[in-house]
Amino acid sequence: MSAGLFGLLDDIAVLAKLAAASVDDVGAAAGRASMKAAGVVVDDTAVTPQYVQGVAAERELPIIKQIAIGSLRNKLLFILPAALLLSQFLPWLLTPILMCGGTYLAYEGAEKIWERFSGHHEEPQQLATEIGPEQEKTMISGAVRTDFILSAEIMVIALDEVTDEAFLSRAIILAVVAVGITALVYGVVALIVKMDDAGLSLTQRTSALAQRVGHSMVRSMPRLLAVISVVGIVAMTWVGGHILLVGLDDLGWHAPYDLVHHLEEAAHDATGALGGVLGWLTNTAASALVGLLVGAVVVAIMHVLPFRKAHVTH
Repeated sequence: MSAGLFGLLDDIAVLAKLAAASVDDVGAAAGRASMKAAGVVVDDTAVTPQYVQGVAAERELPIIKQIAIGSLRNKLLFILPAALLLSQFLPWLLTPILMCGGTYLAYEGAEKIWERFSGHHEEPQQLATEIGPEQEKTMISGAVRTDFILSAEIMVIALDEVTDEAFLSRAIILAVVAVGITALVYGVVALIVKMDDAGLSLTQRTSALAQRVGHSMVRSMPRLLAVISVVGIVAMTWVGGHILLVGLDDLGWHAPYDLVHHLEEAAHDATGALGGVLGWLTNTAASALVGLLVGAVVVAIMHVLPFRKAHVTH
């Protein structure tokens, strides 16, 4: 009787170890997949604060919460099932779809650069303090639609990292990525948009140190948003270009990726202890250049060429 009990306990211990190892594997795979999607995550974080600029303080977090719920719904109810079915039955389509996403990222980054240098900035949205509940719902719906594109890119990039996993593992990993990235993005966005409120609160304290910190937080908000915007642009061109280089290599055109790889190896071998860092920077710069060139071509097609303008006027 006792031998059977100890045998059962041993079996339970083995199963527990296997389960723990599986959890570790899922966590590691989810981490790798999330890192591959880092550029889009930065872009998502940079884009979202614009929806609550000028909004009454008490409406900021509720609006962000509703956008976050919509983002999670996008990922779990629509994108995740479609991605899993695609990877199961049409895996050869993943690379072309990923390259379409990379082209879109490159276009987004190049378009933001073009807007900055050409002065073609979008008009700021009407402040939520001036609109009613229905208009606010419309604004949130627009934000969720924009998020759908970014979420699709995040999930496809993450899926590309775990295509060798079993179907159930893929589903769990992508669900973890969906929840984790959504929490990260909108948690950071909430901190960013409430930073000025926290700073204003500190300026009301009697402590001189608290007041100085508060004024510094309020003054640094525009600079922080500007830095996030620049980082988002760089991330979009870099990730978009890297996706295109790897995709071309997977489809059989090896020359572009081989050239970047040789440049990376040359930087790595020529710089001693800093070789790894400089090699990575070389690869990143080359990928960003590819993304910028591809994005510039798409921007030219969408905004600059005469036939596009003629089409818009009709």
